[in-house]
Amino acid sequence: MNDEIIASGCGNCCDGNNERKTYRPDKMKASLISRLNRIEGQIRGIKGMIEKDAYCDDILNQIASVQAAMNSVSKLLLENHMKSCLISRVQAGEMEVVDELLKTIEKMMK
Repeated sequence: MNDEIIASGCGNCCDGNNERKTYRPDKMKASLISRLNRIEGQIRGIKGMIEKDAYCDDILNQIASVQAAMNSVSKLLLENHMKSCLISRVQAGEMEVVDELLKTIEKMMK
């Protein structure tokens, strides 16, 4: 994902009702959805491998591939969040967003 897509990420992280949303450009949204569709296909493939009694090591390698793909999606979302939502909220004096991000990163690292 290039910086152009990320930098234009969410100019507005909340709507008028304080509902937490991030507005992403169509190009970024399409890229994330495409990645998630591929991951979804990989998951179905793993399920099929289990149903067909595939060799354990082959299944484990596919699971590792899915985990790497999910980590890639997480990194893109984290980068977008930090370059847009986090910055705009800190500039608005909402320092609690830093603690929120730290908790999220802790969950991601488990």
